[in-house]
Amino acid sequence: MGIVWTIVIGLVVGLLARLVMPGKDAHGLIVTTLLGIGGSVVAKYAGQAIGWYAEGEAAGWIASVLGAVVILAVARLLKQKQAT
Repeated sequence: MGIVWTIVIGLVVGLLARLVMPGKDAHGLIVTTLLGIGGSVVAKYAGQAIGWYAEGEAAGWIASVLGAVVILAVARLLKQKQAT
């Protein structure tokens, strides 16, 4: 059941990140879900490095969305560099 919750939460976080950072993205639900899961992972490890989270603690919703926004911004920058 843990994998299912990870996917559902990743989808919600990914959708929220795309709402926060609108723009033209041709990503589907799978990429959006992976974006949300990746954002949660980034937020967790960045929060542990800063001291916000302890080992084994999950990142919060806001931190996960911010992590997903960071990943989305980096992906857009890389896509722009490929286009030029």
